[in-house]
This record gives sequence, structure tokens and C-alpha cells, in this order.
Amino acid sequence: MNASETFTPGRGLDLKSREIAVVAALTALGTAGPQLRIHLHAALNVGCTREEIVEVIMQMSAYAGFPAALNGLFAAKEVFAERRADGRG
Repeated sequence: MNASETFTPGRGLDLKSREIAVVAALTALGTAGPQLRIHLHAALNVGCTREEIVEVIMQMSAYAGFPAALNGLFAAKEVFAERRADGRG
């Protein structure tokens, strides 16, 4: 296996699973609010439910700490409100 095979996206995970992983990773960082909001929108666009997103963010509290999870929940709340205001649910 060479480097391009190792880092080529699109193998093994569907878009929904990929976005769940990205939301989890960005939540765990705790300092990537703008990027997290972008990927929260993307996750919703590829079929993740609000409940799944909240569950993933809450799961990160055990690994990244409660403050990081709270930051993620606040970002999700903002995204959900924005989408509601725009008529996207």
C-alpha cells in the first residue's frame, strides 16, 4: 500500500458515516467551531438526523471532555436554528 492508497477518500465509508466521523473529530478538537458548523450542515445534507448528531456529540464528552461536547452542542443548536429559519427543517 502506498501513500495515495492510504489517504484516498471514498473507500469503505458512505457519506453519512464519513460526516459522522468528521463531526465527532471536530467536536473532540473543541476549537474548530466554524469547521464543525460546516460539517454539521453537511451531515444533515447527507441524511444524518438531528438525534444522531446530538448523540455523536454527546458521545465525545467521554473522550474529549464535557467542555468540548458543550461547544459541539452549541454549534449544533445554532445550525439547527439556522436551518429552521431557512425552511430546511
